[in-house]
Amino acid sequence: MEVMPVTVEQPASHAATPRAVFILRFASTVVLWSIALAIAFSGYEILFWFLISAFGLIALLEFYRMLDHARLPNFKITGLICGAILLAGSFHYFSTVGPAESYDFELAVLLFFLLTVFTRQMFARLRDDEPLRTMAYTLFGLLYVLWLFNFITKILYLTPRASDGIVTGQFYVLYLIAVTKFSDMGAYLTGSAIGRHLMSPHISAKKTWEGFFGALLFALLCSLALFKLMPGHLAMFTWTHATVLGLLLGFAAIIGDLAESIIKRSTGVKDSGNLLPGIGGALDLIDSLLFTAPLLFFYLRLVIRVS
Repeated sequence: MEVMPVTVEQPASHAATPRAVFILRFASTVVLWSIALAIAFSGYEILFWFLISAFGLIALLEFYRMLDHARLPNFKITGLICGAILLAGSFHYFSTVGPAESYDFELAVLLFFLLTVFTRQMFARLRDDEPLRTMAYTLFGLLYVLWLFNFITKILYLTPRASDGIVTGQFYVLYLIAVTKFSDMGAYLTGSAIGRHLMSPHISAKKTWEGFFGALLFALLCSLALFKLMPGHLAMFTWTHATVLGLLLGFAAIIGDLAESIIKRSTGVKDSGNLLPGIGGALDLIDSLLFTAPLLFFYLRLVIRVS
């Protein structure tokens, strides 16, 4: 069984002032997502796939390392191999066929995950309920981290290509990242400034209802501003769509952040890693996107009916 006890180092940022932490977090976020968006707009699709794959696999590794820290059994190497196959296969499939025809591929990937993990368990020891827990934790990591994060790739290829063959979904990826991160920033700024009423103290001691409504407000304003600034590139939206999506994505970003807080609280770690200054790990960077990306994709598919 591929379980390696790991001690997750806690960053020594507890002595920093909230303002310094915010500045470092904001600067890291802006730099990283600026690079990501520059790659998405460059036209080099293979670089976009490489970036998504790198973030996704690092985040998945961090998830399994959090399980190791809590001594929870998992097939780390098997999960990472399955994740790499998912990312490579989905990029090839979506870039050539498109997400609209992805249903059979998605079912095949899920079946592949299940069969692979069961096969791996056949070569591991059997003791009480440990096999079930090992397979469950491994599969949950694949679904929670990589399957959800992969919706960003689907959004990139959801809209039809331009006449010259260039992808056009990068503007919706820009919209997704901007609204999600403005929601995170709104929650942090509002909660730090006027937060008094704890939202879920059993999950996070810092999340407040003031921060919750601040996140919704920032996400809504960002959504409306982006639609105002580039209506031609977000041509499938209307003011109603921009309003509804701003609120929905803001809400989903909050849930995504709380979801990772549940995992961190359950495994006894403060951050998923120490890869990024002021942020923590890759999973800390993308946690909100794990919920907002699928929501935007299905809103485009089911409400706006992009085919």
